[in-house]
Amino acid sequence: MARLKVTQLRGVVGAKQNHRETLRSLGLKRIGDVVVKEDRPEIRGMVNTVRHMVAVEEVD
Repeated sequence: MARLKVTQLRGVVGAKQNHRETLRSLGLKRIGDVVVKEDRPEIRGMVNTVRHMVAVEEVD
């Protein structure tokens, strides 16, 4: 199964509460943090919510 590499690019100061919670759910805590998640609809939805704060790459 494909995997997604998610990198946090922007901080959470001034962000909406649900964006902060979504980043925390993805496992991102600070700028520059990287997590690798399975490519599932739930993860895609979370990434879509904070797409302006993260960079996403597909990893094998």
